[in-house]
Amino acid sequence: MDLSKIVAVGGKPGLFLVTGQGKNSVLIESLIDGKRIAAFSHEKISSLEEISIFTTGEDRPLKEVFKHIHEVMGDELDFDPKKLTNYELAEKFRIAVPDYAEASVYPSDMKKLFSWYILLSKKNLLDYSLDTSETNETETDNENKE
Repeated sequence: MDLSKIVAVGGKPGLFLVTGQGKNSVLIESLIDGKRIAAFSHEKISSLEEISIFTTGEDRPLKEVFKHIHEVMGDELDFDPKKLTNYELAEKFRIAVPDYAEASVYPSDMKKLFSWYILLSKKNLLDYSLDTSETNETETDNENKE
């Protein structure tokens, strides 16, 4: 699953797909309504590939969290994260990330993560098969051991 081309932009709702690069900007397309805009260097742009969730152990990359949500909750969630109370949201999040750091992960983070999962699932942008780079590394490691 390659999340490097999918970004979140501070102050803008939803997620965006990177479609190109301008002189001082990145061209992005909204996954919500398909509108294309430019995001400039002064805006906070975060690739989903670089985002992780605080846990009691090591931080967990977002792609691992999405994969686990898919395994335990399926493609479609049976709840709307925006309509849950903070307690209900925490209970659902505990299913998705059992060892999350309760003091560091806020309800707004939980809502955002579930909303992103729903959006990416609807757009068929989540692929749970092994990445080809991971497969190639495993094959290379096995060959080196022989």
